[in-house]
Amino acid sequence: MENLSGHFLISTPQMPDPRFQEQVIYICSHTDDGAMGVVVNNPNKDISLFEVMSNVNIPLPEHPLPPVYMGGPVEVESGFILFSSDYQGVNSLEVTPKISLSRDAKLLEDISKGNGPRDYLFLLGYAGWAPGQLELELVDNSWLTLPADLDVLFHTPDEFKWKEAAYRFGIDISVFSSTIGNA
Repeated sequence: MENLSGHFLISTPQMPDPRFQEQVIYICSHTDDGAMGVVVNNPNKDISLFEVMSNVNIPLPEHPLPPVYMGGPVEVESGFILFSSDYQGVNSLEVTPKISLSRDAKLLEDISKGNGPRDYLFLLGYAGWAPGQLELELVDNSWLTLPADLDVLFHTPDEFKWKEAAYRFGIDISVFSSTIGNA
């Protein structure tokens, strides 16, 4: 199976898990040991990034901040920052040459000071798959896999990301049937 790091998983109407219906996941790691990704179109309405910064004693910025996202059902109390690689200087996982993932609080401090990356998402939790689990979900047609589009990832309004991520590759996901099969 192809390594899907740096790709989108776009849920299809066949997605049996209601937590992932109409969701877009950015895959951060995909190896023989499993996969890890973050949901990038599900803003958390219960907490703001200002509250997160305040809770970890980071000075609050005067500039507006993006929403906090519910990155997935695993480790929902853990914060992750998916960011453009124009920013350097923290411990991070380079997903692609253009995108990295970090849990380093220094990155939040730099964002607060206006010295952070050009583009970023702050997420609580992640989605994880055991070895072979994601591959089975792909065979079951629960997901479309497409190369990630950075404009969709960082600049498309959340309510449009699911359709737009597929549309960028000529796919109208709204016409998918919930009873598609394998050819």
